[in-house]
Amino acid sequence: MNWIYPITIVLYSFSVFGYFIDFLQNNRKVNRMAFWLLSIVWVLQTTFFIVRLFELGRVPLLTPFEGLFFYAWLIVTLSLVINWYFRVDFLVFFTNVIGFSMMTFSLFTPDQDVPPALSELLASELLIIHISIIMLSYAGFTVAFACQLLYVIQHHMLKKKKWGKQLGRFGALSKLDSISFFSILGAWPLLLIGLILGFVWGYSQLGQIPLLDAKVISSLFVLFIYGVYLYLRVVRLIRGYNMALLAIASFLILLINYFLSGQYSNFHIWY
Repeated sequence: MNWIYPITIVLYSFSVFGYFIDFLQNNRKVNRMAFWLLSIVWVLQTTFFIVRLFELGRVPLLTPFEGLFFYAWLIVTLSLVINWYFRVDFLVFFTNVIGFSMMTFSLFTPDQDVPPALSELLASELLIIHISIIMLSYAGFTVAFACQLLYVIQHHMLKKKKWGKQLGRFGALSKLDSISFFSILGAWPLLLIGLILGFVWGYSQLGQIPLLDAKVISSLFVLFIYGVYLYLRVVRLIRGYNMALLAIASFLILLINYFLSGQYSNFHIWY
């Protein structure tokens, strides 16, 4: 079933390209085509995940390849939900640019199964739940990032008085701000729970909580910076352009945490 993955990436690229054409030309027919291609991509991703689950005899979430694939699947799932309930066309496009990038990048990450020396250590339901919840929080932060990016672009368009049909399809600033806020509001406790489960697993399996590990430190910093966003938003009631910039910066820090800190981690020896 290895043919599923390249076909999925090709169809995903066509879908993202269709949304890009729609972004430039406001072409509704292309938009609908891109949506149905994205739906097919979701079906193929789900099929690939299930097939790999039975082939490996475990939940396919333990390797870098599987993590990025699951991340991309979550983004496609959330974007389909957004398209169905909120009808913010450009949000689906911006979100799936990230999802497609993650899925493409997964091609260059290790795809081999977990080494036998680590299989017993990693065969833990607690670890699977830890990874799943962390990835779900990352997907929520991704949606928030796409919203705030649209917010910033639309803010500049309004300042320059660039009116037109395209502007109306960005979604109202208040709507983008609300979707972003609730995405972060849902993702932040998930990240907190995921980190706590990771600490519990580390202590139960290794007998210690590696608080000085690079991945752990950067993850705690991501939790802190999004916590600052929620504090300013909920307690100080601050909204607007500067908060959008803070959310964008927070997501960039999250990406650094995901891709770079793991290279210097002694605790995340495989993932």
